[in-house]
Parts: sequence; C-alpha cells; structure tokens
Amino acid sequence: METLHALKLRVSFKNATILVCLFNLITALFLFQGFFSASSRRYPSNHSNSVQLRHIKEYEDIRRAMQPLELIRRVREIEQEVYAESETVLHKETKQTTAFDLSKRLNNSRTYSDATSLKALEEWRKRKMDRARQREMKRNATSFS
Repeated sequence: METLHALKLRVSFKNATILVCLFNLITALFLFQGFFSASSRRYPSNHSNSVQLRHIKEYEDIRRAMQPLELIRRVREIEQEVYAESETVLHKETKQTTAFDLSKRLNNSRTYSDATSLKALEEWRKRKMDRARQREMKRNATSFS
C-alpha cells in the first residue's frame, strides 16, 4: 500500500507537465533533424548543382532551337499588314461617306438657293470639315503614340 501511495505522490500535474514538455522537445528535435538531413540529401554538394544547372541550360537551348522563329516573324508581319490595311480601308470609307453626304446635301441645296439657306449651308460645311480634320488629327495622334 505504501508503494501505491508513493506512486500517487510522484505523479502530480507538475511532473506530468514536465514529462509532456520533455516529450514535445524530443519530438521537435527529431523533426528538425529529419528536415535538415532531407534538405542536405537533396543537394549534397555543388557538383550536383552544377550538373542540374547544365541540364537546365541544355533543356533551354533545345527548347529555343525548336521554336519556329521564321514562322513567328512572318505571322507578326502579316498581322501588321492586316492592321495597316484595315486602317486605310476605314479611312477611305469615312472619306467616301463624308464626300457622298456632302454631295447629296449640295444637290439638295441647289433646289433651295435662297441667301439664308446658302449661308447656313456654308456654315454647316465649315463645321463638318473642321470635325473631319479634328477626327483625322486624333487618329494620327493615337497611331503615332
């Protein structure tokens, strides 16, 4: 009975806490040792690093050699040509529609040839031309930048 009573006195909360902390410390040490030994096994020396770097460089060289550089260059040229053609077509279309609109209005104005309508027509023409010039200047400014 005395041994049971002595065992109860030895196992207290303080002793149990110390025992658990000691166990945690030992576990942490084993984990750190495993972590550091695994990282040293991955890269044991500079020799393996240089071998890996050489393999990476060879891979990059092979990958660059396999790229169809001429095809890529030609595709870019074609894209630029299409873009330039579409700009000229749009520019011509706007000029044609503006010219058609002006000629249509001029033909209509000839039927009403009194002084007030001619003056209004001239003002309208000036405003229309100014707007067209401003649009053209904006287009040129955006295409240069």
